[in-house]
Amino acid sequence: MAEELTRAGLNVVAIDRGPWIDTSTHTPPAVDPDELRWGIRKELFSPPKDNTLTFRNTLDQTAVPQRDFGIFELGGGVGGAGFHWAGMAWRFNPYDFEIRSKTIERYGIDRAEDGELQLQDWGITYDELEPFYDRWERIAGISGKAGNLNGEKIEGGNVLEGPRSRDYPTPPLKTLRSMEVFNEATERMGYHPFTIPVANISQAYVNPLGVSMGACSYCGFCLGFGCGNFSKSSPQACIFPALMRRSNFRLLTESCVTRVNKAPDGQTVTGVTYVDAHGKEHVQEGDIVCITAFQIDSTRLMLLSGIGQPYDPRDQSGVVGRNFSFQTVSGVDMWIEGEQMNPFIGAGGLGSQIDDFNADNFDHSDLDFLHGAGMLTLARDGMPISKANKLPQGSPRWGSGFKQAYKDHYQTYTTIFNQGSSMPIKHGYLDLDPNYKDKFGQPLLRLTYDYSQSDRNMAKFTMDRSIEIAKEMGAQHITPFNFADKPFTTSIIASDHVIGGTPMGADPRTSVVNPYLQSWDCHNLFICSASVFPMNSGYNPTETVGALAIRTAQAIHQQYIQNPGALVKV
Repeated sequence: MAEELTRAGLNVVAIDRGPWIDTSTHTPPAVDPDELRWGIRKELFSPPKDNTLTFRNTLDQTAVPQRDFGIFELGGGVGGAGFHWAGMAWRFNPYDFEIRSKTIERYGIDRAEDGELQLQDWGITYDELEPFYDRWERIAGISGKAGNLNGEKIEGGNVLEGPRSRDYPTPPLKTLRSMEVFNEATERMGYHPFTIPVANISQAYVNPLGVSMGACSYCGFCLGFGCGNFSKSSPQACIFPALMRRSNFRLLTESCVTRVNKAPDGQTVTGVTYVDAHGKEHVQEGDIVCITAFQIDSTRLMLLSGIGQPYDPRDQSGVVGRNFSFQTVSGVDMWIEGEQMNPFIGAGGLGSQIDDFNADNFDHSDLDFLHGAGMLTLARDGMPISKANKLPQGSPRWGSGFKQAYKDHYQTYTTIFNQGSSMPIKHGYLDLDPNYKDKFGQPLLRLTYDYSQSDRNMAKFTMDRSIEIAKEMGAQHITPFNFADKPFTTSIIASDHVIGGTPMGADPRTSVVNPYLQSWDCHNLFICSASVFPMNSGYNPTETVGALAIRTAQAIHQQYIQNPGALVKV
């Protein structure tokens, strides 16, 4: 957002709760591959003592605070989670953006209006977002291979993806052994494997901003780490070198925004109030305010600021806090005797995937769920501490037996991870907790959520498919897992892709922001965050957040500045 707006000549003040961090100072090559510091102690993350929320499964329960990181792995410094993310760079499927309309079209209105689900379209189509996906991929230098280039299906890429206007800016990463075994097995089964597109770039690259990036060295230290190689597309690696030189950009660090300030008439906002590192409160005025925080913080700021009507799950009135969703995860761990997977060689998002059971790529007419999952194997699971948990069932957990099992199975392990969609439900939402407050005396955010039955059924279905694939891969030891076969919890990290709370859409009765991410209530307020997703797909959210942000920034400087007011009329 800041890069696009300052390049257009606007003056931008960015306010970040965390300190300044950068690759050269904080995670150079001699410091970055430290699993204990970054992977286990999570020193790049915002600690729960500074940022947490309360949680319950149902309305009749009393929510209690989450006191460990759990599924909310927020960034601890400037650049946010973009500094420590793994790097999977997905476009959502065309079905996702029109999920209600397309479900009705193919299966009838009864499937879309299941009594539990709360489906809604995004107010934007894949085709409308495609140019902004492309722009984001150019800035980030994404590595991959197109499978659908202007409607032409290309073998080796994802032939089930939406059409792309051009190929990725850098080629796909190398195919490692776990990927080879997965590819061969799924091809025999008639599926369509491809290398995952990633922000761990495959070759030296100069992006459209003139920033140079290096080629991935396959060190494996990505998820939860920085990148001393300048080859992971973090803001530090691909945007800050250009942005920080601009005289019309100013950055305030260690400054926590506590509310957005409304004008007396309530029709616009005038700026934000923030607290600095010394506890002193300040007001930063602005003609335009963009909330660009992590999903839970974006939603909480709207609630704390009293902008928009809070969502009420009892009658589905109101909008702020609506449509929390997650990622419904299942799959298998497996061990293939005699293999040499060399898991210490890898990258954060490196792996192979099939989309045959993702989105609406398969017929759901006789199935008891909607959507699906991206089914993938990963080449990044070789770190010594966390890998110690990856042993077949029945293996000793201590002593010489444990050491022997680790020796026997380190090279033979791989996984199929089903990154499933998450359908919004009427009783899944966010509001302000009536009992717990933060260090500024403001209410914590409260999450009320459990998996929908549709998501539970989908997770079981895709888990069964992953067992079939594991057997075809030749695994002797298979341990299935399904995070949705028990009540949802924030404490177990099935994923960290939390979605919703300020959903976008074309109808202000069901959305907080319009298709340009502009507040329906205050026209000079914009929200760029995963909080605007009305549901979650079977993919990582990062690239879609980025594409929507670029689209919004361009709408601000190309349309809004010339004629301030609502960009969408209702």
